[in-house]
Amino acid sequence: MTGDVFDPEQLSRCISCGFCLPACPTYAMTGDEASSPRGRITLMRALQDGTLPPDDDTLAEQASFCLGCRACEPVCPAGVEYGSLLEQWRVHQWRGWRRPLAARALMLFVEQRWLLRLSGLVRRAARGRAAIAPEPGAQLMLGCVERGLYPAVSRAAHALAPELAVPTAQGCCGALHAHNGDLAGGERLAERLGADLPGTIVTTSGGCAAHLASVLGRDRVRELSTWLADRPAGAELRVAGRRARVTLQDSCHLRNGLGVFAEPRTLLRQVADYVELPSAAACCGAAGTYSLLRPKESRRILDAKLDEIEAAGVDLVVAVNPGCLRQLRTGLRRRRSTVRAVHLAEVLTRVQSP
Repeated sequence: MTGDVFDPEQLSRCISCGFCLPACPTYAMTGDEASSPRGRITLMRALQDGTLPPDDDTLAEQASFCLGCRACEPVCPAGVEYGSLLEQWRVHQWRGWRRPLAARALMLFVEQRWLLRLSGLVRRAARGRAAIAPEPGAQLMLGCVERGLYPAVSRAAHALAPELAVPTAQGCCGALHAHNGDLAGGERLAERLGADLPGTIVTTSGGCAAHLASVLGRDRVRELSTWLADRPAGAELRVAGRRARVTLQDSCHLRNGLGVFAEPRTLLRQVADYVELPSAAACCGAAGTYSLLRPKESRRILDAKLDEIEAAGVDLVVAVNPGCLRQLRTGLRRRRSTVRAVHLAEVLTRVQSP
C-alpha cells in the first residue's frame, strides 16, 4: 500500500460519471480513457492502494501528459478538485531527480530574487510608489517571468492603475513550484510574497492569481481585470481607422480555478468589437511549463487554436496570462499571421478617443 500520496477525501469524490471527458484536451487528442480526468483518477487510486507500483510507466506518462488546465472542474457534478490531486500526484512522481530538468532549472531561477529584480530593472518593468490609493496596501505584482519577457505589461498595468505601489524587490509567487511537484515550495514562496506585498495583491497573471488565492485567500488577491472592472473606458481601440476586432484567450487557472472570465470580456467590449472564439475557454497548450516539457503535444493543441483565431477575422487576440501570451505570440509569428497577440493591459492603454 502506498497510502499517503493523495488526500483520501478529495480522491473519493470522483463518481466516474464521465462528464469531464468532453472537457479534457488530452482525451480529445487521444480518445484514450487513461488520458482523461476520470482515467487519471483511476490511476491515482491504483497508486494509492498499491495496485500499481510507484514506478509504473503509465503513472509517469499520464502525470506528465496532463495539461493541468482544470477544465474538468467546472463541469464536475461531484466537485472533484482535480487540480489539487494533480499537484499531489506530481509531488510523488517528480520527487528528487525525477522532476524534468527544464522545470528544475526554471524553479531554481525564479527562487533567485536578485536575478528577478535585475531582469526587471534591465528590461524596465514597472517601478514606482502608489499615488493616492483607494485601498490601503494595494500593490502590483510584477511576476517572475513576465518582468523579464514582457516588461511592457507591468508598465501598462501601472499606467492603468497608478494607485498601486510597485515594490521591485518582490519574488516569485510559487505557482511554478506548485505545478511542478513542489507544493511545499510553492506555499512557502506564496507566503513570502504575501509578506512582501501586504494588503491586496493585484496581478496581471491568471495562473499566479489562482495559486496565490489558494494559499493566501481570495480576499488578498485580485487579477487586473477585476481591479479595473468598474472603471469606464471612455475610448476605443482603433486599427486602420476603424474600431478594432478582438478576441480573448482565457487563462485556464483564472477561469477554472477562480471563475473569472466575464470581467476581461466586459472591458474589451467597451473598447473594441469583441468576437468570442468557440474554444476561448479551452487551453492554448502553454499550461505553465507544459510547452517546454511536452512541445509536440503543446503545439498540436495550439495549432487548432490558431486556426480558430485566424478564421475569426480579428486584429488582436488578448491574453490575461504571460504563458498564454508567449504561446500565442510564438505560434502566430511562426505562421506569419497578421493577427497580433497582446496582453489585456496593453490593449487598454492603446485606446484612442473616438
